[in-house]
Amino acid sequence: MKKSLKQVNLKVVLIGLVLMVISCSKEDAETVEFESSEAVITATELKVSDESELISEEVTAIAEDVYAADEISTTSKVDFRSDYLPDCVTIATVVTDTTKERTLDFGEGCELPNGNTLSGIIKLSYVKDMTLAQKTIALVLENFTFNGVSVEGGADILRVRSNENGNPQGTANASFNATWPEGETASFTGTRTREWIEGYGSGFWGDNVFLITGKRTFINKAGNTFDKEVVSPLRRELSCRFIVSGVLDITRNENTASLDFGDGSCDAKGILTLPDGSSEEVFLRRFLKN
Repeated sequence: MKKSLKQVNLKVVLIGLVLMVISCSKEDAETVEFESSEAVITATELKVSDESELISEEVTAIAEDVYAADEISTTSKVDFRSDYLPDCVTIATVVTDTTKERTLDFGEGCELPNGNTLSGIIKLSYVKDMTLAQKTIALVLENFTFNGVSVEGGADILRVRSNENGNPQGTANASFNATWPEGETASFTGTRTREWIEGYGSGFWGDNVFLITGKRTFINKAGNTFDKEVVSPLRRELSCRFIVSGVLDITRNENTASLDFGDGSCDAKGILTLPDGSSEEVFLRRFLKN
């Protein structure tokens, strides 16, 4: 009987050791798979990255639109008004001897003409003297959301009234953190230059067009870092929710993917070329209303 028990116990020990080896092997395999995946840029990651671009560009566009209206009204001596921000936005202005502070309150939800819905506050601050050839606009977000995405952070925008092409231009050093409703998070920092190539001073938001260049760093929820550089200027038409053309390179661990925003059509489509050379059409579904 004792011999039988010893044999049973030995069998149990051996089975336990086998299970431990199998378990460890499985964990090792999962670890290797995870580590190898860190070097790969997926379409899902790039969609979130691309959506962060839209948030940053919309916020910057609003800041420049409000500033431009103030600039034109002051320098041309006429009561110029932009029609981009709807009546649901409340704008409060505080003027000191040297500065002007403007608070844009979107309430609990305010839909812009291009269909994007914003809530919360954008605060702007800049030097009062509007005759200066260039100045810095400070931008801060408070309790702000963009189509349900919670966004924190701010930017300093170097505003030039006339660049070498004779166009207004803003160079923004920005830092934002975003949280999507489903829990996805991201941070994006960097410098972008936006040249206002069409529609400045027209008073009609639908003809405003910008060309965007620059670099930015994007960090997703998993902590993966992406370096993003515009290799062909991104064209942003204010009448459209989406960037309509241009090419953005996204690099992670020396692997580079390329996102082509299209032929100028206002749609949610782009062509993504992955590091292995394969291409696919991607859609910015999160920003389309149900």
